[in-house]
Amino acid sequence: MSKSRQLERLLQIDNLLRGGERQTTKTLARACEVSDRTMSDDLTFLRDRYQAPLMFSRKRGWYYTDLTWRLPSIPLSSGELLALTLGSQMLSGYTGLYERELRDALEQLAKRLHPPFAPLSKGGWGDIDLQQLADERMVFGVGAQTAIDPDIWRIVVEGTRSRRRLWVRYFAASKREVSEREFDPYLIHVLRANPYLIGYCHLRQEIRWFRIDRIRQVRLLDVKFEPNPRFEAQKHLDRIFQAEAGGDPVAVEIWFDAQTAPFVRERQWHSSQEIEECEDGSIVLRFTACGINDIKRWVLGYGKGAMVRKPQKLVDLVQREVETMARQYESGAFES
Repeated sequence: MSKSRQLERLLQIDNLLRGGERQTTKTLARACEVSDRTMSDDLTFLRDRYQAPLMFSRKRGWYYTDLTWRLPSIPLSSGELLALTLGSQMLSGYTGLYERELRDALEQLAKRLHPPFAPLSKGGWGDIDLQQLADERMVFGVGAQTAIDPDIWRIVVEGTRSRRRLWVRYFAASKREVSEREFDPYLIHVLRANPYLIGYCHLRQEIRWFRIDRIRQVRLLDVKFEPNPRFEAQKHLDRIFQAEAGGDPVAVEIWFDAQTAPFVRERQWHSSQEIEECEDGSIVLRFTACGINDIKRWVLGYGKGAMVRKPQKLVDLVQREVETMARQYESGAFES
């Protein structure tokens, strides 16, 4: 757990305890989206490290015996504060999702620092306003912005956190159809600015992926679930290429010419990848994954600079796509 996340949580606990409502370890943990044990550790930390005048009673819950007590100045490094600040910038790519909450948290943190934004460690940023720095001199581009309904996002997050089943009305872009199903959300995976919900689909009776921005409606059901014990998130993610999870893994081999090779060589495209260097500067990329339609689209993005060698099914897919594109450009007519 990073220091900056814990400090942000301590501020939230402090605000909740001053809010006038009865707070227990469970209600505080739920509000901060952590386990009861983590919350107990936080409360102990406040009492022992910061000498917070904390007491608990069955009637009042957790409360301060002295409301004049305040959290001391927080020894937050400027690097940690900058990381939080940039986090709000990065989330702006999701139509401002959590951006306001992050900025509010940063303002609260800044109030408790030594002179605002002053250097807190060797090599600090001096008197630079970090929020201004992030706003004016650091720009995060996510390409086409993803439009996520904040209410849908909150329900999805709550279902994933609390292990509760969801009812989902979903638009499948490839089929241009809307369907309804019950879904056990295992985890949220953000891939190249696209957030996916991964879990067990009761309609298809298998592990499926759903783009969260394509969810039209969602409800939290009063049904708890336990993930399949045989499901291992990292192993599941290692099987796929980008975001297509269907089919069995296949051995893929793609040749890239010398002009294209530097753009492929500089990245890790898959956890299983191996690169063979050729004398003429070209390379051969090999990996094992499922999702050949995603691989097809990716290869086509490199145009004539890439050529699939294996598997034959992928070779055929790319060849048909290229031939269809050529006919369309020649005739000016679209082929479905």
